[in-house]
Amino acid sequence: MSGDDIGTAVPTSPAGVRVERVVTSGVFELDGGSWEVENNVWLLGDDDAVLVVDAAHDARAVLDAIGSRHVVGIVCTHGHNDHVNAVSDLVAETGATTWLHPDDRVLWDMSQDEAPGGDLADGQVFTVGDVEARVLHTPGHAPGACCLHVPALGVLFSGDTLFRGGPGATGRSHSDFPTIVASIRERLLTLPPETLVLTGHGDPTTVGDEAPHLQEWLDRGH
Repeated sequence: MSGDDIGTAVPTSPAGVRVERVVTSGVFELDGGSWEVENNVWLLGDDDAVLVVDAAHDARAVLDAIGSRHVVGIVCTHGHNDHVNAVSDLVAETGATTWLHPDDRVLWDMSQDEAPGGDLADGQVFTVGDVEARVLHTPGHAPGACCLHVPALGVLFSGDTLFRGGPGATGRSHSDFPTIVASIRERLLTLPPETLVLTGHGDPTTVGDEAPHLQEWLDRGH
């Protein structure tokens, strides 16, 4: 899908860098349970190159959206299987490097046989065309969870850290509610209120729409 299909128009940079979405379906597995889920795979790119944000379920669908473009990298917002289970096929087809924060290797190793190609670090920058995407380490949903902020487009790829309606889930192993709230408060709600939050599942939101509800999340505990 193009930015216009996301539900809110996403700007295109002067050089043509834009956001596209591929929705894939599969199974999330953790702590002995399994759940059918739909994931958003985000592509940040122009006509020549693209950065993939998360590699979920269906490598062929993602490859079809990539087309003949060069893959700058595959950024995994965290290591849960439903965000990384298409990694090996994407790497095999594109030769791109997969990036994961090292604190999430405990989750990655539950479903992947090969190590990621590179370690994500807070403040790291990926460049696509004329825009930069900066890594924000936002632990809580997972210890190595990260978001990508693209100031030039007013976009945040939030993974499973922030959704429409509140924080990502923290009821399973390797997650923590106070930690995710601190990450959101200190790293995400400080972004411009008009920042469009493109989530790992479901529909987008904005920083301004979520910020007023912080105390509600604290009161309910999730």
